[in-house]
Amino acid sequence: MAKRGFGSSGGEQDKEGRKKITKESFRRGLKIFSYVLPYKYKFIVGLVFLVLSSLTFMAFPYLVGKLFDSSAGNTSGLFQDINMIAMGLFAVILLQGIFSFFRVYFFAQVSENAVANIRRDLYSKFVQLPISFFEKRRVGEITSRITTDVAQVQDAMSITLAELFRQTTTLIVGVIIIMWTSIKLSLFMLATFPVLVALALVFGRKIKMLSKKTQDELANTNVIVEETLQAINTVKAFTNEMFEVGRYQSTLSKAVKTAIAGAYYRGAFITFIIVGLFGGIILVIWYGATLVANGDIEQGDLVSFVLYTVFIGASVGGLGDLYGKVQAALGATERILEILQEQEEPTDKSIKALSEIPRVKGDISYQNVAFSYPTRQDIQVLRDINFSVRAGEKVALVGPSGSGKSTIIQLLMRYYDVLGGSITVDGKDIRNMNLTELRGNIGVVPQEVLLFGGTIRENIAYGRPEATEAEIIEAAQKANAYDFIKTFPEGFDTLVGERGIKLSGGQRQRVAIARAILKNPAILILDEATSALDSESESLVQQAMDELMKGRTTIVIAHRLATIRKVDKILVIENGEIVEEGSHEQLSLNPEGMYANLLRLQFELS
Repeated sequence: MAKRGFGSSGGEQDKEGRKKITKESFRRGLKIFSYVLPYKYKFIVGLVFLVLSSLTFMAFPYLVGKLFDSSAGNTSGLFQDINMIAMGLFAVILLQGIFSFFRVYFFAQVSENAVANIRRDLYSKFVQLPISFFEKRRVGEITSRITTDVAQVQDAMSITLAELFRQTTTLIVGVIIIMWTSIKLSLFMLATFPVLVALALVFGRKIKMLSKKTQDELANTNVIVEETLQAINTVKAFTNEMFEVGRYQSTLSKAVKTAIAGAYYRGAFITFIIVGLFGGIILVIWYGATLVANGDIEQGDLVSFVLYTVFIGASVGGLGDLYGKVQAALGATERILEILQEQEEPTDKSIKALSEIPRVKGDISYQNVAFSYPTRQDIQVLRDINFSVRAGEKVALVGPSGSGKSTIIQLLMRYYDVLGGSITVDGKDIRNMNLTELRGNIGVVPQEVLLFGGTIRENIAYGRPEATEAEIIEAAQKANAYDFIKTFPEGFDTLVGERGIKLSGGQRQRVAIARAILKNPAILILDEATSALDSESESLVQQAMDELMKGRTTIVIAHRLATIRKVDKILVIENGEIVEEGSHEQLSLNPEGMYANLLRLQFELS
């Protein structure tokens, strides 16, 4: 039920994206155009064609007016020949088409390349940001930066700015031409026109708001459908079918009510357009006709004037929508720049292969380590953690859920930095180590394996992308994965599906172990990889892990205590502290100890 409010997130984002345009927001928005600089010459050429297209477009009403004057015999020189004027109109249309083609072509090259660079830099930034960044944001919010926000910037670069320039040019040049054609008629038109335009903008804004609200309400209904179908077993178990139908009906009724209100305003707007806007044009034509009758202007000038008036009206009407798009683009630009200005992890980008990373021995020491997560600093997760692991030693961390076992590992990986104390590898504080060197020496086999949606070969090679085919096959053999891989018709080219869904749990674990073997790390972290497997799979995976642990410093997060009897040392963690330390034999002989109690509980459950 927690998802009920998610449908309104689009509205919140829209509010965020449509900030009021200020001098500061406009200045920040211009920063994104640094991505256009490498393509500035193509942008300038596109701008030239845009100017030519706009100016050519403004010649059309003038020639139409001359065509009418020519038919009435009120012209001289070149404008006496109707055929010449008609050919001139065709030439204008042809030039307009040619200029528009090249304008679109060059702007598209600029926008597509610039936006591709923005996407590349955003993705590069995302994968280099620390874990704490992702904890504070939803995945949907993050992906919307690289999809929705970038798409808005692309529209601004390729369409919105060009249209804004064209509409502004049409407005300015059009007003100058009608003022030059007839001051009287221009003043009459300009006296009535602003009222009509203002009302049109008010109607347009109201209709757009209601349309957006309707979409938000429909999004809420979709959320209900999605969560109900995902939890259909729960719905039926609690016999809440009719409750869900009622909940859906209630939200749907709101959407219908809003949509009908929108239809009311759309109908009123259409009536206004027919009566108001066309009525205004009729008034201009009427007053112009009286001026023609009095000999103040020519008939052709009146026709040109009316056409320019229509062009100006369309430009003013379009500017309101363009202003909204510019607002949205500036909001999107600010959010993109916020991401691009985030502090990255200090990785070494010059290292291209694992073979270039210096290998550590694997001595690990935790000294008075204390830690709280950045998102909940009031809760101390670890306090005064002290232990050492010699190179090649195997240590297990056990304890109840939430005791801090995974946090100890995350600090070693430097997903977070300690708040107190220090962690050293080979006597060197990991905060002073090259982050790429540190993580390049650590291999992880998690409890819940996540495979990428490619082939088995690609997933194993992820441990060391530069590995040869022979090395991949050898890693698969050591991980007890080779036999099941060869049973597939495509062998190593078998697609594992999204998140590895086409493989069983045991198969996924063995692919993950093969990946770790291929990486050949000095330090190995195992998050109990057999806890969710059947007996046969568990045996194969355990054999593979035994092979993997040979000669490596190993830290095991243990859930099933039977799997850690052979480790050199066991650390029992409770409430962020080490409460017991010793071998399996030593700890199991202490009847008052937590380890012995955990053993008894697991024995009783089994």
